[in-house]
Amino acid sequence: MTPMEERKKPNLIHSFIQYFYGNFVVLLLGFLSLPLITRMLDTDEYGRTSMFQSVVTVIYIFAILGMDQAYIRYFYKENIDRRSLLKKCITPALFIVFFLSLLYCVLAKHVNLFLFEKTGFDISLLVIVYTFLSVLERFFFLHIRMEQNGKLYSNMNILSKILYIVFLWGAFTILGNEFTVVLYAMTLSLGCTTGMIIIRYFYKEKRVEKKERQFYVPKKELMKYGMPFVMTALMEWLLSSCDKYSLRIFSTMSQVGIYASAMQIMVILLTFKATFVAFWAPIAMEKYEQKTKEDCSSFFQEVFSKVQFLSLLAAFSLILFKDVVVLLLGEKYRDAGYIIPFLVFMPILSILYEITSQGIKFKKKIRYYNYASAAAIVCNLGGNAILVPKFGALGAAMATGITYILYFAMGSYFSKKCYPVAYEYKKTMFYVALLVVYGLYASFFDNDVIGVLFGIGGMAVITVMERKNVKEIGDFVWKVAKGIRKE
Repeated sequence: MTPMEERKKPNLIHSFIQYFYGNFVVLLLGFLSLPLITRMLDTDEYGRTSMFQSVVTVIYIFAILGMDQAYIRYFYKENIDRRSLLKKCITPALFIVFFLSLLYCVLAKHVNLFLFEKTGFDISLLVIVYTFLSVLERFFFLHIRMEQNGKLYSNMNILSKILYIVFLWGAFTILGNEFTVVLYAMTLSLGCTTGMIIIRYFYKEKRVEKKERQFYVPKKELMKYGMPFVMTALMEWLLSSCDKYSLRIFSTMSQVGIYASAMQIMVILLTFKATFVAFWAPIAMEKYEQKTKEDCSSFFQEVFSKVQFLSLLAAFSLILFKDVVVLLLGEKYRDAGYIIPFLVFMPILSILYEITSQGIKFKKKIRYYNYASAAAIVCNLGGNAILVPKFGALGAAMATGITYILYFAMGSYFSKKCYPVAYEYKKTMFYVALLVVYGLYASFFDNDVIGVLFGIGGMAVITVMERKNVKEIGDFVWKVAKGIRKE
């Protein structure tokens, strides 16, 4: 990298802010769209939208073949032909989604009745079109991420959410209380933004001169690296879907809807996760390829420490104010407040897992992801089988929280075997235990004085223990504020 390129490259915090501001605006727009949906749709209709996302995801996983991970892995290789890399990664996925769509068409009636308790040509068509668009969106949005173009990434996410709200309102005026309202809005908004980034990609590539000497990755090598991620992604899908299917089998579609609404409230923390994953994957891989082991370890420790502190504060705050947040949903969804405390483990431990598990990707030991996922799925299935019949949606949330604690612990352990970094895991487990106790109280009791004091006390303990991070984050915020005042 030349000195000029080094100067042009944004610093880490500035890069993260470019990614985050878009997702922050999307979060605000989500607070507008979620109450619209929960007031448009009954709990059972909203439950069906959650099942739609589940079936689309499993088709997408088999179609993508882990080639998105191969694209990330080889993007920064020296003199890589990125045009060839994208073509080799996306072509098999498009062929597979076509054949899987044909298979789905044959079984559509039976699959639709099980998942949605309804069937129809429009439902089947939306599943197929949305899956096809998801594959295209994954690779072309991934290209923007790998360019580290956080501004464009954020702007396109904002546009997608605005279009979603517009199409949502339009579909509701035509269809009324039907879950296909959300399906149409999701598909049309995704189609518009995906079309734009594809046009942008080809327009930009036409202006780039092809270098004489470039490195071409053999398709066999890409497949060899990517294929193990199919099992990993499938296990992650099972991990995130077992709760819905358990509720579908052991409970009612209404409980699925209440659970899904609580999951939507998680966008407060999932927004941080989505932002961080988009920002972190290329940064981590670039550091590994270009920096020394000592520099990487120090960098990863610092990022983990700060992200952990902010994530835990967000989790405690969300549980503390859960009763205020669920007011957004409307009267029919008030029980979602008791589900939130254990669902917070999913986004915060997923964020931390993205940092601690990088060693598995660096050393290409993808089977370790599968080991961690398999153990988590067994735990989740057992937890749901025991807790859902008795506690319904709350039982599913508790099973999910326990599962993600195990998932984080096992994945971090295997990653340490591949690429040791001195993370402070004992401190992390203490924080998690504190959050578990608070989550248990908040799940079974209203937010009384004891609950409020517990939440404030937990945040105070974490703040004192992380006073170094508090100071550094405070200094940075003060520096930014001074810069804004000068302008």
